[in-house]
Amino acid sequence: MLRQIQPGVGRMLALTYALPMVTFILVIALWEAMVVGFGIPLYLLPAPSAIWEVFASQPAFLFRIGMTTFSQALSGFVIGCTLGILVAAICVRWRVLARGLVPFSVASNAVPIVALSPLFGIWLGSTSPASKIAVVAVMTFFPTLVNVFRGLTSPTPDAIQLLRSYAAPEHVIFFKLRLPASLPYLFNALKISATLSMIGAVVAEFFGGLRNSLGVYIKSEAGILHTREAWSAIVVASIIGITFYTIIVIAERFVMPWYTARQR
Repeated sequence: MLRQIQPGVGRMLALTYALPMVTFILVIALWEAMVVGFGIPLYLLPAPSAIWEVFASQPAFLFRIGMTTFSQALSGFVIGCTLGILVAAICVRWRVLARGLVPFSVASNAVPIVALSPLFGIWLGSTSPASKIAVVAVMTFFPTLVNVFRGLTSPTPDAIQLLRSYAAPEHVIFFKLRLPASLPYLFNALKISATLSMIGAVVAEFFGGLRNSLGVYIKSEAGILHTREAWSAIVVASIIGITFYTIIVIAERFVMPWYTARQR
């Protein structure tokens, strides 16, 4: 029996881990070869080896400013996702509100984050963490609202009617049926929001922020053509974003082992 399972498990592990790693290595090798082969100037596009030199020379500093940005991203993530879940639950309970709130959320999400960041800087202070947190909260609110609302409304009418036939009140239907059904949608929203939160925080810092933050550092270094330093900060932002995403994936597998096993 084990011999029949092991090939499938090995194939799954290869698809999950080996292929992305091979793809990453190929992209880095192609990038290095292209920069060296075409003689691209350092200030235009540094080679990965040059970026690594800068990264290896000051990892503590880079991760320190990275954690400053991540703290703002995490705060906005928590606020935006929490509000999205609460509003989705309210819209399910009172469908009239959904007809107004959901289209409004779609419209607000269509506004580019580059346009919102300066406005939040004016309202809350360009160097204040509050303006960055607000930007991230807006970015994460919409995907959470839409996905959770869809999950809460995913149970079939027959399932809802069955519980009502047993005189189950609405809060029992919500916690016993709607909420469990919404978990896959919720974690999809959290995974999307995890990556959006770092993007939003870094972009918001381009318009002003704490000096020891990734966005300000990237903008200042790129402005004086120190592209190796700017790219090393981008690498740190990517590492933090991927780590945050991975934590959400691990939590999803812990909370819903039956669902993740079925997806494999």
